Amino acid sequence: MYLRKALLRIPLHSTLVFFGILWLVPTLGLLITSFRDPAAIAASGWWTVLPKLFSGGQFSLQNYVRVVLKEGFGRSFLNSLTISIPATFLSVFIASFAAFGFAWLRFSGRRFLFMIVVALMVIPLQMTFIPILPIYSKLGLAGTFPGIWLAHTAYGLPLTTYLVHNFVASIPKDLFDSAAIDGATPFTTFWRIVMPISLPAIASVFIFQFLWIWNDLLVALIYLGARPNVAPMTLKIANLVTNRGQDWELLTAAAFVSMALPLVVFFSLQRYFVRGILAGSVKG
Repeated sequence: MYLRKALLRIPLHSTLVFFGILWLVPTLGLLITSFRDPAAIAASGWWTVLPKLFSGGQFSLQNYVRVVLKEGFGRSFLNSLTISIPATFLSVFIASFAAFGFAWLRFSGRRFLFMIVVALMVIPLQMTFIPILPIYSKLGLAGTFPGIWLAHTAYGLPLTTYLVHNFVASIPKDLFDSAAIDGATPFTTFWRIVMPISLPAIASVFIFQFLWIWNDLLVALIYLGARPNVAPMTLKIANLVTNRGQDWELLTAAAFVSMALPLVVFFSLQRYFVRGILAGSVKG
C-alpha cells in the first residue's frame, strides 16, 4: 500500500524537482560568475568551471570587495535598511490595527470603508505620483527618509490590511466575548489576544512587505531621486547597469549583495510563512 502511494507520487515529485532545478540554474550561474575575474568570464562560460567547482583557483572575493568598498554599495545597503525596516514595521503595525477594527469593532460605515480600502489595491501607483510630488516638495519631504517611509506605508496599507483582516476575521468570536466579560478594553483585546494569535499571518505579511520595499525601484526613484546619500541598492544597481553594463562580475556581485538580507529574513521567518499563507482558510 505504502509502495503504491510512493510510486504514484513519483511523477509529481519528478516534476517539482525538474522545475526547482530549472529555477536554480540561472541563480547558480549568477553566483559562480560573481566570484570569477573578468578575464575568465570573457574566456569561458560559467558552466565550464563546474567540474572544478570545489578546487578553488579561479574564484576570489575581489568583486564583492570592489562593489562594497569602491562602488559605494556599502552605503546603499545601509540606506536600503533604513528605508525598508521602518516602512515595513509602520505598514504592518497600522494594518494590524485596521484589520482588527474592520473585523470586530462595530461602527457606522465599517463595511463601506473596508471596501474602499480593498478597492485602493487596484489603483496604479503611477497615478499618484503627479498629485503627491508637489505636496512632498512643499513639505520638504522629497529626498528624505521620512518621505519614503510615508510613501511605502501608504502604498502597502491596502494589501497588508486585507491580508491580516482575513486571518483576524477567522478568530473565534468566543475569545472576544470572554475578554469583554472580563472587562478587557478593545486595545487590551487587540494586544493580548489578537496579536499573539495572528503572529503567523503578521510574519508572512511582514515578509511580503519587506521584500516589496527592499526590491522597489520606482517609488524610490520618484520620491528620493538620484541623491547618493539616500539612494537604496535598487537605484545603485540601476545606475551600475547603465554606467558599467559590460562589467558582468560587478553586476552579479551587486545582485547577490542585494539578495543577502531578503534571504536571511525569509529563512528566519520561514516557520511562520506556511502557516501565514493559510491564514483565514480554516475557521475556528
